[in-house]
Amino acid sequence: MSASETTPTLRERLASPLNLHFAGFALLLVLAVIFAVRLGFDWTAMDSHANDVLAGKQIQLKALEIQTAPLRGLDERVQKTRQQIDAFYKKRIPADYSEISSRIGQLAVTSGVRLSRVEYAQEKPGVELTEISMDAGISGDYPAIMRFINSLERDQVFFIIRAMSLTGQQGGLVNLRLRVSTWLSPANAEASGLPMAPSSGDELPAPSSAGKEGE
Repeated sequence: MSASETTPTLRERLASPLNLHFAGFALLLVLAVIFAVRLGFDWTAMDSHANDVLAGKQIQLKALEIQTAPLRGLDERVQKTRQQIDAFYKKRIPADYSEISSRIGQLAVTSGVRLSRVEYAQEKPGVELTEISMDAGISGDYPAIMRFINSLERDQVFFIIRAMSLTGQQGGLVNLRLRVSTWLSPANAEASGLPMAPSSGDELPAPSSAGKEGE
């Protein structure tokens, strides 16, 4: 047998089990490195996406907080408003028609003006309040009339001056037409027996015996 026949060829050495193990190990190592690199890229991409998602959620949460800020404590504010409205009604809305009539007369006497007439009428009933309109003719000197107007605006009973017009003047005496409003509860307004105010126009209807004073 020749030496060339006994010496393993290159192909036989490469095909030996040990070399095959080394080759397999090297291939697995290369694959492991490739997978590790790919996993690293994927993890980085996932981490970046997660950060973007988290940032988006934080922005949405902040926007929601800003939008709902006016609603925080709304129930407390509503309750406080109701209490203020109730207090206003009790303090400044007259209890009945006679309180309105007597208060107008007291303010006229205190101010030094003369009421030539006061005509009352009620507007369309509201849910909680009904407006009471007063059309009054007053006369007096200018300072007295100004005191009367100021006392109406500042009175404990809630009066609102709707209109004023000069109807005459002689010497120091001034005649004025005054339209004033206040409010009653619908039940008290109905019980007062006042006529309904006209739907349009400046003139009020001629009042009933319960609705006209000062003549």
